Amino acid sequence: MSDAVADVSGAAGVAETAAAAARPEKEAEKEAEAEKEAEASPTAGLPLRPALEAVLMVVDEPVTAGHLAKVLDRRPREISDALRELSDEYTVQGRGFDLRHVAGGWRFYTRAAYAPAVEGFVLDGQQSRLTQAALETLAVVAYRQPVSRSRVSAVRGVNCDGVMRTLLQRGLIAEAGTEDGTGAILYRTTNYFLERMGLRGLDELPELAPFLPDADAVEGESQEGVPSFDVDDET
Repeated sequence: MSDAVADVSGAAGVAETAAAAARPEKEAEKEAEAEKEAEASPTAGLPLRPALEAVLMVVDEPVTAGHLAKVLDRRPREISDALRELSDEYTVQGRGFDLRHVAGGWRFYTRAAYAPAVEGFVLDGQQSRLTQAALETLAVVAYRQPVSRSRVSAVRGVNCDGVMRTLLQRGLIAEAGTEDGTGAILYRTTNYFLERMGLRGLDELPELAPFLPDADAVEGESQEGVPSFDVDDET
């Protein structure tokens, strides 16, 4: 009987010893997997709050916590908590900008208390002439309206977000609803545009053909006409 007990005790000891030896190996495997995940996601190792600020600086419409979580490879709850903390921190510090949750997403806004400074900057910008890039972008909107920013950028072959904001600030273009399917904001020219161009209506815009000798080829390649005429912006 004592021999049987000894055998059982010995077997249990061997099993326990084997399990103990396996623990470091399993922990090493977990660490290796974690390292692989970090290598596969370059954003996973970034400090969260600075990463959020960097992304929010370039968005032009509210972005959801879920989208940010996907981009930064974090849990949505972690993202939501960090966004609220940043918003509270900016308020306590009295920053000139605010992080707000609007329309289901997050975005930076200037604080109402500093509206005079912003208005002064915008009004001052209206006194200067349009750049060539702005003129070309305005031409695309005029001939393709209503049109989204992405389509304008596709026609010009460069990102036009900054130029579009300038045209909005000057009242030459305005929002005209959203695009079916994508939800992208559409833009059109305004009455102020017609006034500045000396036109009674859009039907008085000149034909594009004289300015686009290869219009058919361009349309076939990009599905967008590429206006390139020079608009005189007399002030």
